Amino acid sequence: MTTLPDVLRYAAFTDTPSGGNPAGVVLDASGLDAPTMQAIAADVGYSETAFLTPIGDSGREFDVRYFAPSIEVPFCGHATIATGVALGERLGEGTFLLHTQAGDVPVEVAAGDEHGVRATLTSVEPTLADLDLADLKELLVALRWSADDLDPALPPKVAFGGAWHPVIAVSSRARLADLSYDFDALRTLMTDRSWTTIQLVWRESPAVFHVRNPFPVGGVVEDPATGAAAAAFGHYLRALGLIEPPARLTLRQGDDLGRPSLLTVDVDDADPRIRVSGHAVPILQAT
Repeated sequence: MTTLPDVLRYAAFTDTPSGGNPAGVVLDASGLDAPTMQAIAADVGYSETAFLTPIGDSGREFDVRYFAPSIEVPFCGHATIATGVALGERLGEGTFLLHTQAGDVPVEVAAGDEHGVRATLTSVEPTLADLDLADLKELLVALRWSADDLDPALPPKVAFGGAWHPVIAVSSRARLADLSYDFDALRTLMTDRSWTTIQLVWRESPAVFHVRNPFPVGGVVEDPATGAAAAAFGHYLRALGLIEPPARLTLRQGDDLGRPSLLTVDVDDADPRIRVSGHAVPILQAT
């Protein structure tokens, strides 16, 4: 009989347990098969739980798999930040290497600022693709939005930074706040297109963005913070010439859910990969 592991619970991209995006972290998932990991993730109920299998004796290298309540995903940014903080609290500052299904992701961990432990992930090499017009129309119908809501300065695309995310920018904060989408229709479209979340964006200023991320394919209505989509979005802005690297972006997410989150995205002109940073704090779980 398999002994179930302890699941650590962290809120990522915040310095308070009441903010950010909750993530589960299993620091040693050795011997667990995929159905067991899926069942644990469903029981935890967070948008993702990360399952680590140590490699070697360094304590700095791991295979990692990410499970949402209903599916496995190739990469999850907020669970990676939570994992980095959990490792840093136990093993100290430095760099950890995570081997994900999307590729290798280094995570740098630093401690000591007023908000606690901070982690920075470096994404796999990102890419950008066109969003088919028919897919855009179907997506807008599922969101219950119209083409008139869109910001023409930020064209719809599909971006990848470890997982695929359509990027849809709107012209007003009010439109972004008013989100009541067709869960089943959006889940079907996303499943057919292998999209992980939808990156919905409003640009407050050249380097500050408000974002929301529906995640129906994972069995979750919305993510309060989405590191993988943040990495994809950083590349989107660079590839379209909408920022001038090196640039540091601030993404504000979760405000409309009552779980404010802060994501810092660093975009370079020398390295195609994107760096996403944030804090994470433990969530005390009642027994």
